[in-house]
Amino acid sequence: MLTAWCLNELQRIKRWLVAHKPSHPLEYHSFDVVLTLWMMGWIGWLPVLLFDEVLWAWPLCLLGMWTPALYVGWRARAHAAGRLRCDWLAVLASTTVRA
Repeated sequence: MLTAWCLNELQRIKRWLVAHKPSHPLEYHSFDVVLTLWMMGWIGWLPVLLFDEVLWAWPLCLLGMWTPALYVGWRARAHAAGRLRCDWLAVLASTTVRA
């Protein structure tokens, strides 16, 4: 399910990954890629709207904006299925209920 991600949730994950970088380097770098795609999605939508020649990039911008939610959802499903361990999911437990 795609949800609107707030900066607090992304920051909590990033802080956990920075604190555990020596023991989880692949997760650290993969989340950097996720954040890069997220930023590209948010920054790219304005040029897409301004220039008619690049309307094909609109779906890519949307995908970039949804990347954190898709990544965390994929990791949570894989963790629940026992395919991989995702220690930082506990960080999000306190942010699932928002007003």
